[in-house]
Amino acid sequence: MDTLKLLALDAEDLAVVSAHLQDAVFKTGDISWDARHGVFSVALNRFAWEMIGEKRKGFQRRRALVAFKRVRAVRSIGIDRNDRDAVLSLLAIRFAPSADGPEGTVELLMSGDASIALEVECIESQLADTGGAWETSLKPRHPAG
Repeated sequence: MDTLKLLALDAEDLAVVSAHLQDAVFKTGDISWDARHGVFSVALNRFAWEMIGEKRKGFQRRRALVAFKRVRAVRSIGIDRNDRDAVLSLLAIRFAPSADGPEGTVELLMSGDASIALEVECIESQLADTGGAWETSLKPRHPAG
C-alpha cells in the first residue's frame, strides 16, 4: 500500500484523521509548537488500521507526522514536558467549535487522562506517513466500557 496522506479542513475530515491515528504512540520530545507561525506538530508511530483487512501475518505501524496550522494557543493536561522520553498513546482527536465561526478547540485525547488542547482559527490539519512500515504482533485493545 502507498503511504497515507490526508488533509482535514472540517470536523468530518478531522474524524477521518482521528481514526487513522487511534492508538498512535509518541514521546513528548516528538511534540513541536511553533508559536510564531501557528503550527503544532507531532511525529508519531501510528497503528495501520487500514491494513487490518489484508491477508498477512501480524500488524503494522508506520512513522507519520500530523500538523495543525492556524493554531493560536496550546494547553496540555497530564503531560510532563520536561520528560522528553515519556510515551503517550493517542486515543482520539475531536473538535469543539466556538460560537458560529470556524474557530474552536482541537483536542488530542491520550490514555491516562492526558490531553492537548489547540485553540485554532479553523481546522487545517495534515497527516502524512514519513517512513516505512514495520511489523508488530500486537494489536491495540480497548476494554469494553
